[in-house]
Amino acid sequence: MTPENKKILDRINAYAETALADIDPQKTRISFQLEALKPVMEEIAAEKDVSVEDIFILYMDLASEASVEAENQLQATLDEDEAADFSRIANRLS
Repeated sequence: MTPENKKILDRINAYAETALADIDPQKTRISFQLEALKPVMEEIAAEKDVSVEDIFILYMDLASEASVEAENQLQATLDEDEAADFSRIANRLS
């Protein structure tokens, strides 16, 4: 993810924290959630001189990429913890 794309993702996510603060994402239609994000996406689109649709697609791609990265980091942490626990157990048995 480029630094510019990271800024875009962070900006939309920061806006989402406020715009979607009072909703349950599991119970709220995606279309409603995206409609709530439309103002910030329109701002970014105007600044970048691209369509709102392009920003929407970019956001979805970046959010997916960030999600995969977060999952990879979690797995790495869990793997490290598991390896550490195995070592502790092995040390206790010796």
